[in-house]
Amino acid sequence: MCRWIAYSGTPVLLGQVLLQPEHSLIDQSLHSRMGVETTNGDGFGVGWYTQDAATPALLRDTGPAWNNRNLQEVAQHVRSGLFFGHIRATTGTAVQQSNCHPFRSGRWMWMHNGMISDFPRLRRDLALAVDPVLYPDIEGSTDSELMFYLALSFGLPDDPPRAVARMAGLVEATGHAHGVTYPLQMTVAVSDGERVWAFRYSSEGRSRSLYFSTKVDALRALHPDVSFLRDISDATRLVVSEPLGDLTGAWNEVPESSYGIIQPGGACSVPSGPILILSVRPDRMWPGARMRRPPHSRRVSRTATGRSSASPWPRHPPRSARSGTGATTGTVDEAYRHRRPAAAHPCRRR
Repeated sequence: MCRWIAYSGTPVLLGQVLLQPEHSLIDQSLHSRMGVETTNGDGFGVGWYTQDAATPALLRDTGPAWNNRNLQEVAQHVRSGLFFGHIRATTGTAVQQSNCHPFRSGRWMWMHNGMISDFPRLRRDLALAVDPVLYPDIEGSTDSELMFYLALSFGLPDDPPRAVARMAGLVEATGHAHGVTYPLQMTVAVSDGERVWAFRYSSEGRSRSLYFSTKVDALRALHPDVSFLRDISDATRLVVSEPLGDLTGAWNEVPESSYGIIQPGGACSVPSGPILILSVRPDRMWPGARMRRPPHSRRVSRTATGRSSASPWPRHPPRSARSGTGATTGTVDEAYRHRRPAAAHPCRRR
């Protein structure tokens, strides 16, 4: 698994957040307290936004973060008001630069901690659901990057929470069709350069740790002697895999199966209720995307409802979906509709 930090607020040197805290991301790369692995040394990445560029900048490498001189140099000289930091512990895919987080598509940036269980078996079926216009932009072999491109295909620029929910629903539906009991484990941060969305979810209901920072004005009142709090505005917020120190009252656990949004100006909200994970038919995403029959399934006679006992899916989408009015239940969304890939996608690199 991995550890990550998302920062939004007063422009600061990256090193003030990534390097200097007592339990910084560098310290977590060697001595993680809450991760599955104590050491996270299979690569690292930093992504940051500036006012002078249309897309975020990335620095990624395959070596450990704790001894990388380029990271030290950049962190001590680059200032940003919105940036991501990530340290990697691979779950099986190759240690290579294209597999290091964060991932980027246009203005959007994404990083992930967790895994898709039995990913080698599920990868092909999931990849078929990616928008064909976006598919050539996938550079690496990780489940994390594929999750990003699935979310982009499902409308991430228009509605990030819904797109991530649809991505998670597809992963779970595909995993269950292949006999995987708990297909998905994730904490995710995604940004468009103005807002940050953070998600915590797992099929098992025991998600990896995730915390968000308390309002700066409240922390200043509790700790008036902390110089860092005097130098940043009330709009500053952080989301982290694990707390950066032991400052009393500084960190709040993100609730299980939920997401939060950091808006411009520092407003941080956690919508009420759990994430709505939308179940999506894997074989109705794009023309030619057909789910393989799992090797353990059997062909059996169809029932009066059009279903077979070996498959959870009806042979055809319901009439309401085929007529373009959407599904009639809360378990299947408009992904039932037959869709044609657009000529261009807003996140496709030009």
